[in-house]
Amino acid sequence: MLILNVLSEALLYLCFSLLLGSFIINLVPENYRPEIKISKGVILGAVLGIALFSFVPVLRIILYLSEGGLGLGSTLQSVLTNFESGKAWIKTGILSIILFIFLLPIKVERKLYLSITGLILTLALIGTIGLSSHASSLSKWPGFFTHTAHLLAVSTWIGVLIIVSWFSKNHDNWLKFLTWFTPLAVICFLITIITGIALMTFVMDVKDYSNTWPLSYGQALLVKHLTIVPLLVFAFINSVVVRKKLATDSTFNPLSWAKLESVIVLLLFTVTGALGQQSPPHDILITLKTEGVSSLFSFFHSSEVVFPLHVTLGLGSVSLLLVAMFFLILMVIIFVKRAQKSLTIMMSALFIFTAYVALMLSIK
Repeated sequence: MLILNVLSEALLYLCFSLLLGSFIINLVPENYRPEIKISKGVILGAVLGIALFSFVPVLRIILYLSEGGLGLGSTLQSVLTNFESGKAWIKTGILSIILFIFLLPIKVERKLYLSITGLILTLALIGTIGLSSHASSLSKWPGFFTHTAHLLAVSTWIGVLIIVSWFSKNHDNWLKFLTWFTPLAVICFLITIITGIALMTFVMDVKDYSNTWPLSYGQALLVKHLTIVPLLVFAFINSVVVRKKLATDSTFNPLSWAKLESVIVLLLFTVTGALGQQSPPHDILITLKTEGVSSLFSFFHSSEVVFPLHVTLGLGSVSLLLVAMFFLILMVIIFVKRAQKSLTIMMSALFIFTAYVALMLSIK
């Protein structure tokens, strides 16, 4: 069930990204983007995916409560009518059906108003996910708006990236594409950071960030943040470095590098899905008592955890962090030297691993 929950949340992010990216790209004039061909099956599959994958958390509640002997049917009715997550999913399911029926007979790329309508319905779907979020359950409207803005910013940035990198027929007008996508990506990233920090405040004190590392939640959160770093390096390569490359070599094809960036995105979605399955540390000591110490943390620190944790960068941890930074530099060098592109994924993984070990060893 854990694997299903992680994959469903990661795929839910992917489905929203595909929908938002496709509708947004259709609003952009053709001379400001590459030629793009998106199969209707992909779009319709994304709509069905939203209905299906958003139901998994509700299903988890249903299966848990049905063990009490109420019966599966009665539990299903109770959760869908009495639980906020269940009622929110009904809205998600209805909107998904409406969007599916709307998209079935038409080609949205042919008319601007069709893409705008699809975009509005997708935004409404994102809102229903915000209603069922953990942040919304803790702080109704602030939590709703924060989670919704976070999901919207991530899906917009990543959605356009995925659509352009995987569904472009060529790389024509790439420099013109970067003139609007780079500022959009920067704005979305800043919103993601701000709302991400705000979402953290709903479940923990940000000052206790390192104190959450002994918990599974803290471990997943740390890995998520480390995964963002190589993603930013890819973003730098695909905007600044690629722009300079195309200025001197118009035959250079940047699509493969954009695809590599999307691979890191999928990894980030998976880690985010894993984070969503962990118990939030509203009270670290209570969570530690009920959940226990993370097995990953125990691998580095077998003795009893004493709070507050002190992070001290000694010679060993600093050396490892420098090695981790070198892996990031190698990603740029691989691009410049035109080495095997897949090596950048290896460098990204080595950065995450090395930086993680460095931080674990820095805890005293």
